[in-house]
Amino acid sequence: MNISSTSLTPTTTDFKGFKVYPIAGVANPAQPHGRRDFYKIVLISGEMTLNYGGQRIDLFGSNLILLNPRVPHAVEHRTERKGFACVFKESFLAGRERTELLQHSSLFRFDGSPVLSLTPEQTEFMSGLFQKMRSVYVSEYDYKEDLLKTCLELILREALRIQPPLPTLTSKNGATRLTQLFLDLLERQFPVESPASPLRFRTPQDFAEALSVHVNYLNRSVKESTGKPTSVHLAERITAEAKALLQHTDWSVADIAYSLGFEYPTYFHNYFKRITGRTPNLLRMHKV
Repeated sequence: MNISSTSLTPTTTDFKGFKVYPIAGVANPAQPHGRRDFYKIVLISGEMTLNYGGQRIDLFGSNLILLNPRVPHAVEHRTERKGFACVFKESFLAGRERTELLQHSSLFRFDGSPVLSLTPEQTEFMSGLFQKMRSVYVSEYDYKEDLLKTCLELILREALRIQPPLPTLTSKNGATRLTQLFLDLLERQFPVESPASPLRFRTPQDFAEALSVHVNYLNRSVKESTGKPTSVHLAERITAEAKALLQHTDWSVADIAYSLGFEYPTYFHNYFKRITGRTPNLLRMHKV
């Protein structure tokens, strides 16, 4: 059988940042890695290879796959697949404790495996939770959002319970891999296509939270691997995009400022002048 690729991601979500759906049959045609603002949890049986943030993981039997939206992934299926998947925004799991399940737990860490191999008993338990979510999702129950959140939290807490200890990465390999993920996440924000869709990550802290690591560890890893601090990478890329927008669009300077994540145009003006030695209007005037 030929190997096909898919991102395990539906094209839409239709319930307040959440969707649950069954998976069955042969894999879909190859798709690019889709939306990056949704977490994904997949309960699936079959033979496949998961490419996740530079890792290549061969899977057999029944597995629970927990995908961080910040880490690029693709799946190569070799047999028919069967199971369930859900996608959800971080905002769907409102509340401090539930949010910490995503941001600070070991489930979605960049340096761990996103795959939990399940026993038949664990598969049956997880399948029951997904089936419950699916039945609630398509129902007209008035409080279904609360029930869906409860089921999702149960899946996450059960995943934490059965998760094996994380392997220890060497300092060099861990720093290199984290740096690659940081640079990929940085670059995937560009080009900025509309003032209505500003940058989501502008500071080292933003990136550290997205990758579920401490900002000091991120800064140390990036400096060790590239010779430049995280802040310098950010300044260089934001400045390059600012120059491109000033030279090749008719957006106002204020729109460019907002699109690049600056709260006020004066902040952008001062930032740009400090980095380049020229004001935004002066660069636009001379087109160089």
